[in-house]
Amino acid sequence: MRLLEILNQVWFPRIPPAGCRPVGRSILPMGSFPVRARKGKVVVVMGATGTGKSRLAIDLAVRFGGEVVNSDKMQLYDGLDVVTNKVTDEETRGIPHHLLGGVPPDADLTASDFRLAAGSATNSIAQRGWVPVVAGGSNSYIEELIDGAGREFRSRYACCFLWVDVQLKELHRFVGERVDRMVERGLVEEVRGVFDPEADYGRGIRKAIGVPEMDRYLRAEAEGADEWTKARLLEAAIDDIKANTCKLTCCQLQKINRLRTLPGWDVHRVDATEVFRKRGEEADRTWDELVCRPSLEIVGEFLNQKEKVEEREEGQEEAYFVASSGRKEGKSVLTNETVVRTGGAAAAGAAAKLASAVVVGATV
Repeated sequence: MRLLEILNQVWFPRIPPAGCRPVGRSILPMGSFPVRARKGKVVVVMGATGTGKSRLAIDLAVRFGGEVVNSDKMQLYDGLDVVTNKVTDEETRGIPHHLLGGVPPDADLTASDFRLAAGSATNSIAQRGWVPVVAGGSNSYIEELIDGAGREFRSRYACCFLWVDVQLKELHRFVGERVDRMVERGLVEEVRGVFDPEADYGRGIRKAIGVPEMDRYLRAEAEGADEWTKARLLEAAIDDIKANTCKLTCCQLQKINRLRTLPGWDVHRVDATEVFRKRGEEADRTWDELVCRPSLEIVGEFLNQKEKVEEREEGQEEAYFVASSGRKEGKSVLTNETVVRTGGAAAAGAAAKLASAVVVGATV
């Protein structure tokens, strides 16, 4: 079965209906004059693992009437919710999330596969009048979505890039504490449930940090090792998980800094370091003041900017939509027009490309 068929079956039925109203379309005879179209708008939340990307994405979606598209490559797979730190139902605060699970654990999803699926999810969100918020730490996937396939995504959408940054000293301390909490929440049991001594750790969800590191411990456990040996191996595995997660944060930051040097990547850095130096309600207040508020201002200004009108080829019919109401009671959405486009030859071309998604293995 093709990957796209699986994704359509699993992800898109989770999208609730949302109302929007058409505000106009070309009244000129098609083929007489070029049709002018406006780009939609997408918010992209970037950052190293553990910095609060998911939290900020949800804050923005609640405020502006959005839906989240996951761009964490390990969270695309089914299973291992603790290991991959998927947001819980409570944490989503009712905001629909796309591409959060749905891929079989043994599939080998590529960046190109992600581009097709994420592009389809983004189009679906925008066509229903909501703001797509792409969030996750897999920067190579984000780059493929934005600039891959001849920069087709950029021809459809203007992008606002937010980078949630935390000083490495504070982030690495937090990462270590978070791994300990993951162990308390059932990390060992979760990995034990998928352990296979013949498995390939270079494929699918088993590539996730937290799985290969547990191999020696689980092998010793299966062979009936004594308690002292198992305790020593488990402690070493947890230390390796912490060390490898810290290495991952460094790699992620290197990729973000590289992207910032590329044309069209005007990345807004939001410093969340002070949040990680506090606890409880004080940390929440600091988040609201130093991370959420400036991010809302940046995104609000981006969404309220006047859309640039671009000339399109002849014969491409376009329709325009504006969000009519907010999803959350008491939360306003944009009062001006947020325009996205649907239909016509552009959409047909995208559908044809999506239909040609590759087969990603016999297990898919």
